Amino acid sequence: MLMPKKNRVAIYEYLFKEGVLVAKKDFHAAHHKDLTTVPNLHVIKALQSLKSRGYVKEQFAWRHFYWYLTNEGIQYLRDFLHLPPEIVPATLKRQQRPETARPKPRGTSDAPTKSASDRDAYRRDRKSVV
Repeated sequence: MLMPKKNRVAIYEYLFKEGVLVAKKDFHAAHHKDLTTVPNLHVIKALQSLKSRGYVKEQFAWRHFYWYLTNEGIQYLRDFLHLPPEIVPATLKRQQRPETARPKPRGTSDAPTKSASDRDAYRRDRKSVV
């Protein structure tokens, strides 16, 4: 499909930055949800072209297309957008875990530990009631 190069570049830049792209199956939508300057039809057709060349994997569920970059697609977009190898999509970056969210050690629990004798006493009391 013929589309302006600025639209194609905007789609490719967003796809490379995020690593994934979602589009509703609405060919008449005025613009894409994330790319407000690009019609939804251009997004769908550009990614359909990338899919046919094996640069993205496509999933379709509940009237939404989901595209994921493959390793070949990352290399193709690097060449197309003239990006250095140090820049990677967000899906390949490791998430930084905050240092404050570490779990507590097991030995410092505030709750009292229950022994088997507590449970046996409860069972004996229940038998005498019944």
